[in-house]
Amino acid sequence: MSKHLAFDFSVNKENKTITVKREFAASLPLVWDAYTKSEILDQWWAPKPWKARTKTMDFREGGRWHYAMVGPEGEQHWAAADYSGIQDQKKFIALDTFTDEAGTLKTGPESKWEVTFTSEGAVTLVEVHITFPDLSDLESHIKMGFKEGFTMALGNLDELLPTLKK
Repeated sequence: MSKHLAFDFSVNKENKTITVKREFAASLPLVWDAYTKSEILDQWWAPKPWKARTKTMDFREGGRWHYAMVGPEGEQHWAAADYSGIQDQKKFIALDTFTDEAGTLKTGPESKWEVTFTSEGAVTLVEVHITFPDLSDLESHIKMGFKEGFTMALGNLDELLPTLKK
């Protein structure tokens, strides 16, 4: 990551939120595609050596991204993002939950993601605002290594973006 690109990760336990602000040296349409097209998400979403593997992707309001995080030993952790709002190349809102391979919700921490995209010329700012229903859900995410894992995944995207065409 360039030293000139912004990155901020903050936790607000009082409001049960995590906010991540990250700039990318790429156009807004390219960064939008990286967050909304499974063939690109699968290339960067998981922290190495893990891989993301999409089972289904239906990026529309009322649609779902169902995917697995696949570990180096072949272990799979399934999750889904259920999209409740989309403004093309501006914002999307999704409920993130753990599932099984069939897509059935499992108990565990869930979170609402509001992801906004802002063009700053050759740089795109992505702001991820994650809200948890309970403080214990937020704390579970932190204990699972969310900050480290998401930071690594964003680094993967940094590496991937220059190889993509738009």
